[in-house]
Amino acid sequence: MKTIHSFLIGILAVSLFSIPVQGQKNSIQPNVIIFYADDLGWQDTEINNLDEPSPWETPNISKLAKDAINFTNGYSPAPTCAPSRCAVLSGLHPTKTGVTHVAGGQMPNAEQSQNYISPFFEGGLFPKHFTIAEALKMNGYTTGHIGKWHAGHDDSQKSKNQGFDFVHESRGAHQGPKKPDNRLNTFATKAKNDPYRLSDEKYPPFTKESPEGISYPYDEITENALKFIDESKKEPFFLYLAHWMVHSPIHTKNRELLQYYCDKLGIDFPTKDVPVTTEGQTNPYFGSMVTTLDWSLGRVVDLLKKTDDPRNPGKKLYETTYIFFSSDNGAVEHVGKEIVTDNFPLDEGKKYAQEGGIRVPMLISGPNIPKGKVYDGLVNQLDFYPTILDLTNSKIPTKYSSDLDGSDISGVLLNNETVIKNNNGEPREDLWWHFPHNREFQMQSAIRAGDYKLYKNHVKGNYELYRLYKNGERADLEEKFDIAEQSPEVVKDLSTRLEKYLKDYDAKFPYKNPSKIKGEPENVAAIPKIKTDSFDPSSRKITVTLEKGNSKVIEFYGLISYKDLHAVSKNGKQRKVHEPFTKLEGEFNKKTSEYTLTLPVGVTEAGIIFIDENRFMVKSKFHALKAPKKVKKNRKNKTLTNEK
Repeated sequence: MKTIHSFLIGILAVSLFSIPVQGQKNSIQPNVIIFYADDLGWQDTEINNLDEPSPWETPNISKLAKDAINFTNGYSPAPTCAPSRCAVLSGLHPTKTGVTHVAGGQMPNAEQSQNYISPFFEGGLFPKHFTIAEALKMNGYTTGHIGKWHAGHDDSQKSKNQGFDFVHESRGAHQGPKKPDNRLNTFATKAKNDPYRLSDEKYPPFTKESPEGISYPYDEITENALKFIDESKKEPFFLYLAHWMVHSPIHTKNRELLQYYCDKLGIDFPTKDVPVTTEGQTNPYFGSMVTTLDWSLGRVVDLLKKTDDPRNPGKKLYETTYIFFSSDNGAVEHVGKEIVTDNFPLDEGKKYAQEGGIRVPMLISGPNIPKGKVYDGLVNQLDFYPTILDLTNSKIPTKYSSDLDGSDISGVLLNNETVIKNNNGEPREDLWWHFPHNREFQMQSAIRAGDYKLYKNHVKGNYELYRLYKNGERADLEEKFDIAEQSPEVVKDLSTRLEKYLKDYDAKFPYKNPSKIKGEPENVAAIPKIKTDSFDPSSRKITVTLEKGNSKVIEFYGLISYKDLHAVSKNGKQRKVHEPFTKLEGEFNKKTSEYTLTLPVGVTEAGIIFIDENRFMVKSKFHALKAPKKVKKNRKNKTLTNEK
């Protein structure tokens, strides 16, 4: 009897364990999709409408919102794409990856600001970074990346070497027209040989002319996402679907959709390819792109809804898949002379630390997540990584998990919690950003805490303070009124926090250009000057000594490059790839006052950057080294030998 009794208790326990309850994570590993838009603004969808409603129709995003939590204070890690993408993939703040802007790995030079030089920043992720794809792959997931990468172009930095099993990175229907073609003579057709052939299936919007919907151009990104899902469904899968839309070029291959927006906006269909210069959200090309992005999301969700989950009998993939929908940064408002969109009431847009540059649409849906809920707490995309680890019951080495900069928000998603806590169990109090790039007034760091947003202007050295909300109600969301002088205690509190973040993360700041800056004659005269600069091939060392001056060097590092290491084929043509510069720490000998840099084998160009205590930048000579000897296969033993 005792044995039977124990057996029945065991059966009951297993049965109870198998019954899902509200807030309980699935016993079978769920699938995960990050649907990452490019330059989609907080006001470019129908889910966060303030003041004037957005004219862009996003029925699929709205439908997903009904099954998701809408994070109305959702932020990207940076106001531009590369740092945000690297942050989402690595779970590390942009100042920690070293990627703080796009097109990294370049020699620091004065560009948009002649007086100030943006600090050197890395060109992408490196093997030392442990991506979310590598983490999930370690835990039994099939991983796929489709769309835009922009996290480094060196072989070791490519997505296929960052944990992804399946990779497809074409632009799809986002591919812009090439001269002499323009955006009015390259619309997709029904022709069988058209690479963007219009679909036979019909989709919204519905018009008088097309009451059953319109056709959409073939999009490789969308189709490969569907292919990956279908082929990977027998195992838990992770899909990082990084769309190229709605980034420039601002165009559409869908003539019928463009006509729809022209009619909706009350403007004539364009007859010439000229920039759209009307204010606000009045660009029909951009509206077409937003709706096409929405269509792509709809295709993915529809496949999930109609496909059985082979690992979860009786359920569809949609019921066992978490979807993280967001954008890499706020919308760009202007491209050249063209007005693209308007982030109002948010201030500014892409490339700005203001709300329009970093506040983005953000939805998360999936198993046991409440439907149609709104959460107003501060959330950053850095939270995706630790949250996904928790939702999937994934474990990674402590040296990686302890270094993550986001917080696990699964309690908000599954347990109706209202407070987000960090790894130490402390409530989240703030979020911060660092963008020391572009023009002088854009070189800022920022911190958001509660109702307030504080900026540090790196050129002027002052702080600005805005109260976005008052007791949770909208106040100065437009960031029109700087109240720093009226609120010294708030400035002191937030600036202290921000300065600590910048110090703890070793944030890099703009350099002063010694050849251009005015108004500091004493400091300019004290800029360190190079006395000797040499390279010893036998020891592979660059040695630089500086003349003794009144100004001290507070920072120095080497920049190295591996050039012409490989060729790539594009459009049938071969071209050499020039590797970007990467940072290499050097050594300083106080006795001899020598700065040395020991170069790894294979480096073809290298030099040293010096920053003095007044933030002036001095560059050593950049030495051109002989390229490494070519290698070839030995036909006899198939080993690699140096070519004599």
